[in-house]
Amino acid sequence: MRFFLTVYACLLLVPGVTHAQEPTHGLSLFGAPNLGKDFTHYPYVNPDAPKGGALRVAAIGSFDSLNNFTIKGSAASGLGMIYDTLMDTSLDEPSTAYGLIAETVSHPADYSSVTFVLRKQARFHDGTPVRAEDVAFSLEALRAANPFYRAYYRDVAGTDILGPHEIRIRFAASGNRELPLILGQLPVLPKAYWTRDDRALEETTLDPPMGSGPYTIERVNAGRSITYKRNENYWARDLNVVQGRFNFERVRYEYFGDDTIAFEALKAGDVDYRREFSSRIWATGYDIDAVAQNRLKLETVAQKNGKGMQAFIFNTRRSPFDNALVREALNWAYDFEWTNKNLFYGQYARTGSFFEGSELAATGTPSAAELAFLEPLRGQIPDKTFGARIENPVTDGSGNIRAHLRKARALLEQAGWKIDAGKLKRDGTLFEMEFLLVQPAFERIVAPYIRNLERLGITARTRIIDPTQYQNRLNNYDFDAVVASFGQSLSPGNEQRDYWSSQSADTRGGKNLIGIRDPAVDSLVEKLIFATSRQELVAATRALDRVLLSNHYVVPQWHAPHERLAFWDKLAHPARMPGLALGFPDLWWHVGATGPGN
Repeated sequence: MRFFLTVYACLLLVPGVTHAQEPTHGLSLFGAPNLGKDFTHYPYVNPDAPKGGALRVAAIGSFDSLNNFTIKGSAASGLGMIYDTLMDTSLDEPSTAYGLIAETVSHPADYSSVTFVLRKQARFHDGTPVRAEDVAFSLEALRAANPFYRAYYRDVAGTDILGPHEIRIRFAASGNRELPLILGQLPVLPKAYWTRDDRALEETTLDPPMGSGPYTIERVNAGRSITYKRNENYWARDLNVVQGRFNFERVRYEYFGDDTIAFEALKAGDVDYRREFSSRIWATGYDIDAVAQNRLKLETVAQKNGKGMQAFIFNTRRSPFDNALVREALNWAYDFEWTNKNLFYGQYARTGSFFEGSELAATGTPSAAELAFLEPLRGQIPDKTFGARIENPVTDGSGNIRAHLRKARALLEQAGWKIDAGKLKRDGTLFEMEFLLVQPAFERIVAPYIRNLERLGITARTRIIDPTQYQNRLNNYDFDAVVASFGQSLSPGNEQRDYWSSQSADTRGGKNLIGIRDPAVDSLVEKLIFATSRQELVAATRALDRVLLSNHYVVPQWHAPHERLAFWDKLAHPARMPGLALGFPDLWWHVGATGPGN
């Protein structure tokens, strides 16, 4: 998301409010932003990038809604391009944002509120000004429509409209250093548009909604394609945070039934860009003339941000996955080394942390700073949390994992599961499980895992369903096991509540897919959110990492050391790419375009 910050200069005059910091053009979670007030453009953009040309991108599945703020239905790709946020996220500085709709931002020293002053020139697509009342409406409407926003902005107590272009957002508790920053991510919606009788933010719609962003919706072929057109009258086109960005005249998302068809469309020149997630395709699929002639370009791009966690996750709301011994046994049955060698061409590394690839990942034994968070929880968390970090089992890659299966069987027996006529049972009940999948390509990855589970007496199967059904079942937690990803920034915060907290475990459409209800985890999440220094944040995050790992909530999968991109030579990107994101399509441009840059 792009996010922006604003400041309230008169906060000193408000009774009961702690001394405010000076209004500023940007915020960083710890320390000052790198770029000063008068910066002309981000250092990673091409400010002279030409405007024009069309971009075609593949999307998988289908869509039935142009409202991306409700959990109902399947929203079309690219809808974020029609909206502006209060602040714009830097792609080079961790947890840093600069003003977009918000000209300035300020907050008291105790972080008990944040005040945004909006740019008077900010406009919605119909030319009406963006006002403080639109910000207040957006906050409340989004929290009502979507459980993610309810969790993300849970500590917001209320809003005070201080003027047509000035708003103060009050917090229920002081000390949440991240909250001013993430409120800058708030997409600002037009109140007048969404309060009409025929519209509701919690419902799906195929009517193109109004925003204030750099693109408008030009054409919709429901379920098949959506085309966005660059807004020539974009109110922010001269701002520093916009220079060199939003260069394509049109951006079209074309929907395909599955990823294999989408890949063929790329090779045929029917789409222009692909972010490659398949190691098999990357290793074997690009041996074509277009690549040899460098017309279809292949690139790997290193990123500084962490990898997070991708894993097989189990629904702990259901038996037998509510038992940590069972979950641990399921990890002993997974042979990553064989999978990597035989299916992934050796391109991946096993993920060992929920904060993989960053300083936030726990390593070795707990430090004194981590123990300060863990010791008060002794007796509430597994004893092994206080030892070396829980590591994944490692095989030799031969496919012979008898020793690992013996370990798994012993854990299952401890949990009360015994072999009876070749099947694993407890109290006469079979151990059965289903892997619910939305990507057919994953079936070949799950199949060897299922064979190992069958050797333990577990009856396992896969079921592949369409994206709409899949999302509905996730929203209602109607699954045994799925593949899920938990992305992490370098400064985790309020989103951790949605991932792991007891409060989000039964919230329909939430991201606590695992169903974790653990007061110890809740406590660590709050410690992380209210950390007062980078050092404290790192220690609290590592402590949380250890507790999540020691409870064996997931069977970790893998990560790649870099991003893999394929794109036709009509596209180009800045030579100096940002370190924390690819910036696609914002920073890219069409080589044949002739229009001037900003």
